[in-house]
Order: sequence, then structure tokens, then C-alpha cells
Amino acid sequence: MKLIQHLLDNKGRNIISIKSDASVLDAIVLMADKGIGSLVVMDDGDLTGIVTERDYARKVIIKGRASDTTPVADIMTKDVTTASSAMTVNKCMAIMTAIKCRHLPVVDDGELVGMISIGDLVQAIIADQQEEIEQLESYISG
Repeated sequence: MKLIQHLLDNKGRNIISIKSDASVLDAIVLMADKGIGSLVVMDDGDLTGIVTERDYARKVIIKGRASDTTPVADIMTKDVTTASSAMTVNKCMAIMTAIKCRHLPVVDDGELVGMISIGDLVQAIIADQQEEIEQLESYISG
């Protein structure tokens, strides 16, 4: 099974972040511009939270808050579950399923090194299964 390190090596380690004092509107615009569903929240080089489109929908839109005046700090998840690049894809899938999240920051030795999504994990699992099928077909056909 692939490790998260292999996923990051293939997809890249580009991290899109925002500060906790930025407006929620700025966060949503940044996510839309980058075509992503979450941002890590970084303050003074430290991971302080994660904000997602789901946070926006549930904590701003439904509650009638103003996107341009609500700071990211008010809606972000502060207790962030993270992965390490040494974890397996299956382990991360289990974590994400258990806590019902779609994005995990990847932290090694206290440093943010990447971000993975449930989509990244599904792609990796499908690729592994396809490779196994091809090996079995090759073995069977001689």
C-alpha cells in the first residue's frame, strides 16, 4: 500500500493557506480561485486551523453571518487532525472516515508539508487495485 509521502510526491506539496484574521469572503474567493475545498489556517508559520466550504455553509450562510466581516478564526476548526507522510493511504482513509472529514494537513516533525483530500486517497486506492488486477490477469494468462 502506498504511503502519503508517495501521494505528495506525485501531486505536489503546494500548500494554500490563509491567516485567521482574514475575512471568510477572502477564504471563499481563494478556494474558488484555486479550485479547492479547504484552506489551512497559518499564523506566524504555525498551523492554527483548517477552514472548509462546509464550515462556510454551516457557520456563515445558515446562521446569516456576513462573509466580508466574519473572520476565518470564527468558523475554522481549531483542533486539527493531521497525518504524517509515513502513514499509509488506508490508515488516512480510516481516520478521515472516522472523523468525517475530507481534508487532512500532512505534518512531519512539526512542519506542514502538504495537504491530502479524500479524493487523493480514493484515486490511490483505485490505482493500487487496478495494478493488482493487471498483475493477476498477467499471472493467469501466463
